[in-house]
Amino acid sequence: MDARTTTHRSKPTLRVEDEPLLRGQGRFIDDPRAGGSLFAIFVRSPHACARIRSIDASAAKRAAGVVAVLTAPDMVAAGVVDVTRHPPMIGRGGAKLVMPRRPPLADGRVMHIGQAVAAVIAATPAQAADAVELVQVDYEEMTPVIDARAAIAPGAAQLWPEAPGNLAIDWPGPVADDGSNAREVEQILRAAPHVARITVVNQRLIVASMEPRGGTASYDATSNGYVLRVCSQSASVIRDNLAPIMGVARERLRVITEDVGGAFGLKTSVYPEYPVLLVAAKLTGEPVHWMSTRSEAFLSDNQARDSVSEAELALDQKGTFLALRVRHLANVGAFVATAGVHLNTNNFARCLTGMYAIPRVDVGARCVFTNTLPIGPYRGAGRPELNYLLERVVDEAARVTGIDRVKLRRRNLIPPSAMPYRTPVGTTYDSGNFPAVVDKAITLADYSGFIVRRRASEKRGRLRGIGISCFLEHAGALPSEGAALLFPGDHTLLVALGVGNTGQGHTTVYARIAAERLGIAPEHVRVRQGDTTFDVASSASVGSRSTMAVGHSIVCAFETVIDKRRQAAALLLEVGADDITYRDGQFVVAGTDRQIPLFDLAARAAGLAKQGEIAADLDTKVTTETPQTFPNGCHIAEVEVDPDTGSVAVVRYTAVDDCGTVIDHTLVEGQLYGGVAQGLGQALFEHAVYDPGSGQLVTGSFMDYALPRADIVPVIADAEVSVPATTNPLGVKGVGEAGTTGSLAAIMNALADAVPGGAHLDMPATAEKVWVACRA
Repeated sequence: MDARTTTHRSKPTLRVEDEPLLRGQGRFIDDPRAGGSLFAIFVRSPHACARIRSIDASAAKRAAGVVAVLTAPDMVAAGVVDVTRHPPMIGRGGAKLVMPRRPPLADGRVMHIGQAVAAVIAATPAQAADAVELVQVDYEEMTPVIDARAAIAPGAAQLWPEAPGNLAIDWPGPVADDGSNAREVEQILRAAPHVARITVVNQRLIVASMEPRGGTASYDATSNGYVLRVCSQSASVIRDNLAPIMGVARERLRVITEDVGGAFGLKTSVYPEYPVLLVAAKLTGEPVHWMSTRSEAFLSDNQARDSVSEAELALDQKGTFLALRVRHLANVGAFVATAGVHLNTNNFARCLTGMYAIPRVDVGARCVFTNTLPIGPYRGAGRPELNYLLERVVDEAARVTGIDRVKLRRRNLIPPSAMPYRTPVGTTYDSGNFPAVVDKAITLADYSGFIVRRRASEKRGRLRGIGISCFLEHAGALPSEGAALLFPGDHTLLVALGVGNTGQGHTTVYARIAAERLGIAPEHVRVRQGDTTFDVASSASVGSRSTMAVGHSIVCAFETVIDKRRQAAALLLEVGADDITYRDGQFVVAGTDRQIPLFDLAARAAGLAKQGEIAADLDTKVTTETPQTFPNGCHIAEVEVDPDTGSVAVVRYTAVDDCGTVIDHTLVEGQLYGGVAQGLGQALFEHAVYDPGSGQLVTGSFMDYALPRADIVPVIADAEVSVPATTNPLGVKGVGEAGTTGSLAAIMNALADAVPGGAHLDMPATAEKVWVACRA
């Protein structure tokens, strides 16, 4: 297995995106408002669970500047009744995933705090905000169910009649099993010399992207078509999901996405506000704009995580892993959001067994409804949850067996010689050198010198711990992706894409890939994303898939373009096509100095196509299918704890990652550092807390919901062990979620090492929790 090891502090990349953003020239959702646009503000439920007895909007409709007030009957009249968009799934015994109807505006009852009940459309935002206060909604409060474990308890209130026991799905695992596998795992657990058992909690999180959601909708009566300008992770995906909700053909809905201030999975979904805006635009005949406030985002955006997981790991006398049993309980909220169940089943289980050779695995998941906001994708989307569980139980196995945790991990790593390696859950890893990754991380972290650093901390009255987290994740679960290479003239190549750029540096990377393949200067390449007019197939910038999938499509499009251009060049140069070669932006007649530049050929080929001398111009659109990749790594964290206050500082952090072929080191580092910061936030600070009696969101602002700050994020020592993927022509693997996936267990295992009894701490490890553990 080819493994290239690098430790770097790369020269900063000059991103194409940087200059306009630094100059304030970005076009985010609240920047360019259409002339004469109206403004929408939503009436939102103050209750987590209640019947709606009546809605009186008469006073609001008479208020200054108000053009319309929309409620559920208006949406029904427009034919828009359900915004749920989730692939069907089959659970235990053939039972189907329960997907209750989610109305765009509450119809008869509200199911979570902040659910949209009505929309006020007015000439100004202030007028809409004033009129919202005049909408009178008569609620009959009901007792909510907030916690997943409470939702499945006997006697719990039932949210949906079609979901007995509040169960959306009881998922038996990714591999069909007649029961024999589960029985075999049970037998191994009973007979094993050692069994490590652990239960972990992944608390509910607020996604908190820098830019909240928003959108501007317009309707053209002449064409009977809609336009929605929205911040998203793929304009194509929003259109393809929103068009059937609206009951219109794809061609009648254009979706545009420009600059996006962060997404992390949050902006993949179609939310209830979007069809309401479109209906409002048609009813009023004017563009309608909505921009979420931060407070509103806390009550209307998909939230993340919220699960309880149990693991049992069987080992023989020497510490070899024999079998693993996992049970996962996930709170999916009041409705099934886009991928909300998928991420807690397929995504969660697909990366078992991580880097380790575990012969037998029994995994199952239950997803339950509660009166909370729906759960959707968030950086990692199931993979951090699984890896956290796996690495916590491996550390517990080291305690149970008395085997050093590094030796235990090394003893059970899948060797490079085993690649491609098929896991017990049916996933096949195409490439990887896991021992090299772990060895590099141990060396870079100066693991052997930790004892000296611990003693130095003790002299200052501090507790110091070190934690290891090996991880493997699957990237690119959605294989289909398109790209178009277009030649608009003026010596320009236009690369049109469907994925959405939400800060990753897509324009920089994809322009470079296209320029290098075609042998032209990057300044001749323009990248356009976020406009369904190009009709480029896309599965969105999710799951660390963009570069591997888009890169594959660009390479295939390049090959198609060169082949088409060879025919045109042969016609123009009056030779056979076999005599034409392409290099450095020129089509050349082999063995001669006769040639024609790329862009000159493109311009002339358009004319030849019009005259019928060649079949088509050189504009090329392709869609490719790119199999998954399996990025992996080893992260090591050191923490220092003040036992008198419980405060925790992450004082050292080491990250060694295999993300395949590295196209741009700076952008890889940026993805890694951002992911680690978000993982640190979950490990130590973040927690969306609902009051169990009322269902009110207690942490409804940044005064109560703690995000990590720059001064608490450590300097990260990072390196790469690059083993190119075999599943795409660039050899790249995903990297966008690696930092989050690896960091949770690294930090929490370090805390367990530092604090007596710390192995039983749950995230977030707040100062209060750590102080109590220190006292115990």
